[in-house]
This record gives sequence, structure tokens and C-alpha cells, in this order.
Amino acid sequence: MRQAIPMAATPGKKIPKAVSDRTICGLFMLPALAILILMVAYPFISLLYYSTLNFSILNPAKGSEFIGLDNYIRLLSRDSIWERFIFTGQFVLATVVVQFLLGVAVAYAFQRNFRGRDLLFTVAMLPMMLCPIVVGFLWRYMFNSEWGVMNYLVTLLGFEKIDWLGVPTNALWAVVIADAWMWTPFVILLATAAFRGIPTDINEAAEIDGASPFFRFTRVTLPMSMPILLIAFLLRLIDAFKQSDLFFAMTGGGPGSDTETVAFRLGKIAFSHFYTGQASAFAVIILVIITGLSLIFVRLLTQQGRQD
Repeated sequence: MRQAIPMAATPGKKIPKAVSDRTICGLFMLPALAILILMVAYPFISLLYYSTLNFSILNPAKGSEFIGLDNYIRLLSRDSIWERFIFTGQFVLATVVVQFLLGVAVAYAFQRNFRGRDLLFTVAMLPMMLCPIVVGFLWRYMFNSEWGVMNYLVTLLGFEKIDWLGVPTNALWAVVIADAWMWTPFVILLATAAFRGIPTDINEAAEIDGASPFFRFTRVTLPMSMPILLIAFLLRLIDAFKQSDLFFAMTGGGPGSDTETVAFRLGKIAFSHFYTGQASAFAVIILVIITGLSLIFVRLLTQQGRQD
């Protein structure tokens, strides 16, 4: 039997090195990296660049002037901008808490087996599939102070009609109700997935040991589904912070500018006044805030994962 004879290196000729796994991984990542740069990095760098210019997209012939951080200073020195941040914070806190509590409660109720459960669950998901601007106009008609169905229900209960959209505080809660109607199904969906991912034998063991339903919910169900619930909370928080469609359709930002969120004001600066430089700076500020909130929740998720 013939044995393979190792080839000896020819003097003066280099042996080509094998391509390492790390290099191959890098080559496979290049297309994804190129797409990431094109879709994320380039727009973000452009946004930063325009935020340092005195520039309007309506007057390109006028040119642009580099003004450094002046756009940021002008925006943050306005009391009206801080009022929009406070109003947006109130809206985000109210709507996310309402949606989260309601969504988790309804999802837990759907864990019981009852007739028509699947049909009811499907119907509950329908509001989430509608266009936000359509939902806004729908609720605007329902909250009409003269002939809206909400005031009809209020008068049936013996109370006087409420000016839902003409008073800032009432308008805030009207939009919170509309937003909760539309996006609570999203929390229900994720919470249901989290609850159904818990092994049934754990709950059965707790039930055999005599644990009450409240004890099983607070000590078993909630802790084990907390990572997914935190993700649902984070997604709703980010989306609520960017909310402008419902306010546009239901209140138009009024009365005055009392119900304008930061995203609504950003749209006015960019597309009503066409102050492109200021709008870019405002977008960067909002992006920094949302990124900060996201990092907080990512850290919470990391800590939760370590505890598990």
C-alpha cells in the first residue's frame, strides 16, 4: 500500500496561509454592514450635519450657514419646548400605565378556558390593525361635545356634557383613551405569549401546594414572564413618546398649542415652518432621550436575565 508523502516546501516559495474562520465571518458580515451604514449611519450623520446649519429646505438657493450648536441652544432655551416635553411625559406615563395594567389583566383572563375564547381574542386584536389617523378621526367624532356617543353615555349616567376636546386636561385623557383602545391589544398579545410560555407543571405544583390564584400570579406568573413584559413596556413607551397622529386627528394640537406633543411640534417646525436646521436639532434631542430610555430598559432586562 502506497503512503502519502508530505510535500516539502520548495525553497524560496511561500506557502499560502489558510483563510481563518474570523476572516470568513467578517466577509459574510460585509453585506449586512453595508446595509446598516446605508440605512442607519448615513441618515444619522446627515441629521447631525443639518442640525448645525441655519438652513431651510424651501430656500436651497439661499444656501446654508454653519452655526454650530445654536439650533440646540435656541430650542432648549424656549419655555414652549419644555412645556411640550412635560405634556408628552404626562401623556406617555398615563397611556403606558393604563395599557400595561389593562393588557396584563385581560391577557391573564384569557388564560382560562371558556367558550368563544379564541373568537374573543381575535376581536380584541382588531383595533391594533387599524390606521392611527383613522382611529383618531373615529374617536374625534365619538368625543364630539354636542352629538358624540361619549357625551350621550355621560348624560345617561346623570352627568352634564363634557367638553372633551376643548379643554387641555380633558383632551389629554380623551387621547389616552383612544390610544389605549388601539394599543392595549399589543400588550395583550405579548403578555399572552409570555404567560403561555410558562410550563404548566409549575402552576400545577403551586396549586397542589395550596397557593391562591393571587399568590400564583404575583409569585410565579409575573416574575417568569417579566422579560417579555418589560419588552412590551419599552416598545409602548417608545411609541407613545413619538405619538402625533392621534393628536393631529383629534385635537389638531389645540386648543392653541396645549396638546402638541414633541413629535407634533417637530412636524410643525419641519413641515409647516420649514426650519430644517432646527427640526434636525430637535430630532437629535428626541433621539437622545429615546435612546436613553431604551438603555435603561436594556439594563433592566440584562439584570433580569442574570437573576434567572
